[in-house]
Amino acid sequence: MRVNFYANSSKQGAQECACELSLKAKDLGLEVTQNAEDADVVIVLGGDGTILRAVHSFIGVPVLGFNLGGLGYLAAVGREDFVFALECLSKGKYSVSSRRMLSVSKDGVESVLALNDVVLSREMSGRSVSIDLSIDGRFVSNYLADGLVFATPTGSTAYSLSAGGPILMPESDSVVVTPLNPHALGSRPLVLRDDVSFTAVSRGRTPGEGLRIGVYADGVLAMNLSEGECVSVTRAERSALLVELEGYDPYDVLARKLGWSGSSVK
Repeated sequence: MRVNFYANSSKQGAQECACELSLKAKDLGLEVTQNAEDADVVIVLGGDGTILRAVHSFIGVPVLGFNLGGLGYLAAVGREDFVFALECLSKGKYSVSSRRMLSVSKDGVESVLALNDVVLSREMSGRSVSIDLSIDGRFVSNYLADGLVFATPTGSTAYSLSAGGPILMPESDSVVVTPLNPHALGSRPLVLRDDVSFTAVSRGRTPGEGLRIGVYADGVLAMNLSEGECVSVTRAERSALLVELEGYDPYDVLARKLGWSGSSVK
């Protein structure tokens, strides 16, 4: 098996850790390649942001996250399990999970992929934005809010969760739409099938207001919307590939990351 180490150079000690793990990987019989496209697995050293960058850079190559950051939902392998993870790879004790992605396009021209979420939010601090949302061509609602989040099951534990959205299991065929600080108390997250098509139109609060909306894919500014312009958000044809080690349990990950406690009643 060929592995590639992709380290976040801004993380202190990440490069040194990659070198040490490369030696350990070779000791376990793994082949270390410098070309990620030639690897069977790309091992990412960093946090969730680093994993997202790796996924976008190496679509089609399975990615395994070694957490050098903070919370780390995607980078689920902690420092204490780095060697154990390499042993699992060397013994073939892992599976590859296909994770759904979103595609966002403006006026049918630009198309950008997102593994976690597509976020529409205000560019100017302190001002809410007005967004019309249609689903499969049917108008649903106008949102006066700080923005909207379209999240995949993988991304449901990221920005959407912090804004009050629900947690979706990775295998769910769903997408969640979560308003950010809406002015209407009745504006709540929506969970829908992931084969629907969303259209979001920027509406000025007052005619000619000129307030622009930023469209972010996995936290990176992808495009801007002026008043009257729209974006379409759909399920992408391509998927991200994430490595899950033997014994991986999404509920256990949630319990550890969210600090759930207690035990079942016997």
